[in-house]
Amino acid sequence: MGVRHARTHHRSRTRGATALASLLVLGCVPYGIGTVSAAPPPQPPPQLTQEDVDRAVDALDGIVERGMDRTGVPGVAVAVVYQDRVVHLDGYGKRHVGQDAEVGPDTVFQLASLSKPLASTVVAGAVGDKTVDWDDPVSEHLPSFALKDPWVTDHVTIADLFSHRSGLPDHAGDLLEDLGYDRDYVLEHLRLEPLTPFRASYAYTNFGVTAAGEAVADAAGTSWEKLAEDTLYKPAGMDATSSRFNDYEAATDKAFAHVRDGDTGDDDTGTGTGTGTWEARHVRDADAQSPAGGASSTVRDLSLWLRLQLANGELDGDRVIAADPLERTHVPEIVSQPPPAPAGRAGFYGLGWNVSYDDLGRLRLSHSGAFALGANTNVMMLPGEQLGIAVLTNGEPVGLADAVSLDFLDTAQHGKPTEDWLDLAGRLYEQEAQKSRSPTDYGKPPEDASDARADATYTGTYTNAYYGPLTVTKTGGDLTMRLGPKPMTFRLTHYAGDTYFFETVGENASGPSGVTFKGDANGKATEVTIEAFDETGLGTFRRS
Repeated sequence: MGVRHARTHHRSRTRGATALASLLVLGCVPYGIGTVSAAPPPQPPPQLTQEDVDRAVDALDGIVERGMDRTGVPGVAVAVVYQDRVVHLDGYGKRHVGQDAEVGPDTVFQLASLSKPLASTVVAGAVGDKTVDWDDPVSEHLPSFALKDPWVTDHVTIADLFSHRSGLPDHAGDLLEDLGYDRDYVLEHLRLEPLTPFRASYAYTNFGVTAAGEAVADAAGTSWEKLAEDTLYKPAGMDATSSRFNDYEAATDKAFAHVRDGDTGDDDTGTGTGTGTWEARHVRDADAQSPAGGASSTVRDLSLWLRLQLANGELDGDRVIAADPLERTHVPEIVSQPPPAPAGRAGFYGLGWNVSYDDLGRLRLSHSGAFALGANTNVMMLPGEQLGIAVLTNGEPVGLADAVSLDFLDTAQHGKPTEDWLDLAGRLYEQEAQKSRSPTDYGKPPEDASDARADATYTGTYTNAYYGPLTVTKTGGDLTMRLGPKPMTFRLTHYAGDTYFFETVGENASGPSGVTFKGDANGKATEVTIEAFDETGLGTFRRS
């Protein structure tokens, strides 16, 4: 079967790895970790035939069309690789809602966390070049790097950070990025984050991966963006792929980020995946966490990368990435999803990859990416079958990218999908989003709520070693707070007593958040705690 020509279908829309890992637990079996192997365990003989794959490829148009109809996601691009051949390469829908520009195989999408397996491929190349080793301590190459525990600082390795087992809390540093702080500031302030047990706990951290990428780039005497370009993108012919936001922004054929606006409604299936109204409202610059979430690419370029991955680092007869360090990325490093019951199944994380094994013992590698500001991506591979799929979408995560991959693999293996993956994935993403929201309904103050004190009680400047200074002022009759390097300004609305609230913004926005003032020194509050910033105990600012 030859490569399909791009065709557009007209239409009248973290967290990615966590939601995907939950889905994959349904199809993986326990695997003993112990000492990490240098390579994945031997694979059983291939179970799929050319006819099986052809059937799934033929079903892809319908899978994508139905998913776009159910969700309203404006644009999708899909690549499928089988036995070192690109067997599907297609674009669907629009690059920007309300405009005529169509999605094709060369449309550039932001990858979000699909950047992580690309990044681990880059590091595997650096390991193959003897620039670093996966088990090198990060501080050996990045002397400024530090965590709260000096022993962990000295021992945490590149592999530890790429597998999210350093002990850093979930999404450590992401809120600093939302406030506008750059990569150097965020990495420097990871040392203030509390730690869980080293190598015994899993927590997904974009800036942990970013620190590891920076260490490798420093060892190579270059920037991360140049290292990725020279090690992988150029040698593999991935000419439209970049780890710089400016390159995505400058692309003439690019997919714009979209979010749903207002009531999403329900579709006629009753699954709750109604389309609502989609709009291109936000621009997401992820340069601060480039190794973890800042790459952009096309499905044409990702088909080259899939071929390279499935051929253990070779592409068109040339060795691009050394086989052994690349295979290391495909091995479980830590349990990411414990079994839900004694007879249940665990999920694992390798080096930039979700790693699972199905009932036949076949290795499945996967990763998804999710920008709440408007992107959702997915890649899945069955290396033993030499089969891989990449799905890129330009809408906030509603499960479409994951569902297309899962429907495709199910159709290849079973003749049809075994679950309503779109409904399941959509609900998992929604559950993830709800976890971060405050349990307090700030729109309904308690009936016995006391009045606020005089505005002068709260105004002034407060300091915080992690988030920086916070200034509360009275502006146009309202209390406002300013924080971040720009700074950003937020209006405070009174809730009850000394508690106000504001609307969070950015990639990690979690709805209304409480802002509670405490203390009384000469009629002045002495400290203020921001609820959304206080999950790890770092959200209290003290009057300077």
